[in-house]
Amino acid sequence: MSWDTDGKRFSGGGKTRRPQWSRGKDWGGAVIGDAEPFDPTPWLSFPEAILWGANHYAARLPIGTTLVWIKRFDAAFGTFLSDAEIAWEKGGHGVYCYRVVSGSHNGVERVHPTQKPLQLMRWCVERTTASLIVDPFMGSGTTLVAAKALGRRAIGIEIEERYCELAATRCSQEVLGLAL
Repeated sequence: MSWDTDGKRFSGGGKTRRPQWSRGKDWGGAVIGDAEPFDPTPWLSFPEAILWGANHYAARLPIGTTLVWIKRFDAAFGTFLSDAEIAWEKGGHGVYCYRVVSGSHNGVERVHPTQKPLQLMRWCVERTTASLIVDPFMGSGTTLVAAKALGRRAIGIEIEERYCELAATRCSQEVLGLAL
């Protein structure tokens, strides 16, 4: 996707109407490794898999279930970037939607440019039967926090050390009972 996290490009380099959650954030440039085409092949052999961003590599996926995260209030559709995000789930043929408005993470500050809401990742984990959840693109660890809340074991992998540290902190705080 080569996602450039500098939102100024949407207004010709001047001020931009960025979402409330991203105002004043410096995400440190592009997401590492995001400029390379994603190859879903390694994940297709797992008995269960959910892959976000599926619309960007749909031609390389077999038939499966489509998950749609609706992340805008109805009145905001079409106002800034995408109204929803798409995931592919191994197996099935249906389309399932989950609505949680982007930026309304129950008071949780966003610390990663592609951070998903905890409620959404909990929904994804609940869709699986796996006792061990693996998130090979862990980011800030939301999937791990969701898995832990559901009593599932989880392993996260992340290329950027600063996000590994954030995920470890979020998981340890969750153990202490702090809401994340």
